[in-house]
This record gives sequence, C-alpha cells and structure tokens, in this order.
Amino acid sequence: MGFHLFPIITFLMASLVATNNAELSPQIYWKSLLPETPMPKAITSLLHPTGLLNEKFTSVDYEGDGTDVNVGGGNGGVSVGAGKRGKPVHVGVGYSPFDYVYAATETQLHHDPNVALFFLEETLHHGSQMNLHFTKPSNLPSFIPRRLADSIPFASTKAKEIFKKLSIKPDSDDAKSMINTIVSCEKPAISGEEKQCVNSLESMVDFCVSKIGKNVAAVSTEVSKESVLQKYTVTKGVKKLGEKEGVVCHLQNYPYAVFYCHETETIETYYVPLEGADGSRVKAIAVCHTDTLGWNPKHLAFQVLKVEPGTLPICHFLPEDHVVWVPK
Repeated sequence: MGFHLFPIITFLMASLVATNNAELSPQIYWKSLLPETPMPKAITSLLHPTGLLNEKFTSVDYEGDGTDVNVGGGNGGVSVGAGKRGKPVHVGVGYSPFDYVYAATETQLHHDPNVALFFLEETLHHGSQMNLHFTKPSNLPSFIPRRLADSIPFASTKAKEIFKKLSIKPDSDDAKSMINTIVSCEKPAISGEEKQCVNSLESMVDFCVSKIGKNVAAVSTEVSKESVLQKYTVTKGVKKLGEKEGVVCHLQNYPYAVFYCHETETIETYYVPLEGADGSRVKAIAVCHTDTLGWNPKHLAFQVLKVEPGTLPICHFLPEDHVVWVPK
C-alpha cells in the first residue's frame, strides 16, 4: 500500500512556495541548536536533496497481503528470532510494537520472518547470537518545514479536513493508516513517560532539547545491506551510550515525516555491532527498558519472552528510520 503522490505533492509544493523564505531550513535550524551533534542517518535520509518532487516522498509499504508490517510501519525494520525463548510475532495493520499499552492477540503470535521481536538484556555481549532480519528503508517520507506542517491539522476530530487538504479518499487504506497514526499519537503516555508526535524536524529538535538538553547525541541503526532472516553474531565493541534518560523517536505511517517521540528515565541505550552469517554488518542501536510495570501485561514482549511486567529489562533493536537521543 502506498499513498497517492501527485495530489499530495501538488498541495505541499504550492504551500512551500509561500513558506520557503519565511523560516530557516531544517538543517540550519538543527545546526543552530545542536552545533556539536551530527545528524544520524535516520534524519538525513528524510532530507531528500531533490525535495518533495522526489518519488520517495511518502511511505507506507505493507508486506505481502497487507496484513504484515515491519517495525517502523513498513519503512524499514528488524525482526529478532526468539530461539528457544519464544515465538515470532505477527504484527497487524495499524499496530506498532512500540505501543506499550497494546495487548497482543493470540492470532498475532505465530511464525513470520517479517515482524519484530523483543529480547533480554543478557543477550547483549560479545559472541551472543540471534536470528535477525534487517530491512532497508524504502519509499521514505520527507520532512516538511514546520510552518507548513503546523498549517495542516493533525487530530482525529479533523480527519475530513486533513483528507481534503491532502486529497486522500476518506474510505481508502491510506486514510485508515493515517487515522491509526493520529489515534496512536492521541493516546496518553504510559506512567513515567512523556510523549509527543512531532510533524517536523524542528519540532523534534525542540521536544528533545526540552527534555534532555542540548548536550546530546542522536543515533540510529545503520544497515550495510538488506538481509534475509539469518544468524547474527554480536562482535567486539558493544558500548553503552546512555542510561536512565533518553528520548526515542519512531517514524510513523504518514504522507510526510511524523515521529512518535517518548521521553523516559528508565532506558539504557547500546551500540551493538553485528555480523551476519553472510558477512553483512550492522551498526545496531538497542534500547532496553528497565521499568515495564506500566506496560500492558499482555504486550507481545511478555508473551514472547515469557517474563512478567517489571521483572527483567526488555530490549529491542531499532530500525534504521528510528532515532534515539541520549545525553552525552
């Protein structure tokens, strides 16, 4: 499934003409607030040099028959084989495994190589092996300037106006995907977290700086090439990048770049170098949640790993199109 590009691009390009000279570019805005923080690949890949005329403006690409999605809503992802500890998990349309209030159903707990799995922190050591499937992001959306983003409603009560502005058919799959994203953004944060869905790079920077300051690192997973489901070995160089405090931003299904960002003081962030059986390498970023008491007891992580909420840290790798912000 993919958004119909022409009417959306026509609207946004016309709007950009009016806003082009009214504000700093997203890149300059980043540098003005974060001069010592390099942009991660997950950000630069959404700043297409050819602008909104690029055919890769939008993303929402479901696998197979439209009922399976990779982590990150089909833009890119990682599937982790649970081995003897549990089963792979089927993720249905409109569901994000990073929505911790969601209860996975029995029908979602079956074998599928193109879905996300969680793992335990004890796995993150040199020589450890896991069955993983990393995908390369494709058909990525683009960031649009803040002023333009703020001029477009983003609320479930404004659905008709949104669809009209972006020429989306209200009864289409595109519309359903957009509403799923908006509703997810409107849900209250779980205990101990603060969340915000950001619709521009500038608003992402502002949210993260307001939570953890300007002396930060922004990191994302980097995949050398897309792989099949295979065994990956953790090589030397595992490094803890941050502990307790951080902001994690997940790219959502939307015609332009929207990230679900949540700040917490109960995560640990790791850089994890991986080598696949085929020789491919991944500079992976893993996030471990040390307090899961606020999660739904039937969240897929607990069902797969056979652990209880609030007992052991729950970890997951991030897809290439997600970002973690941690204090330096």
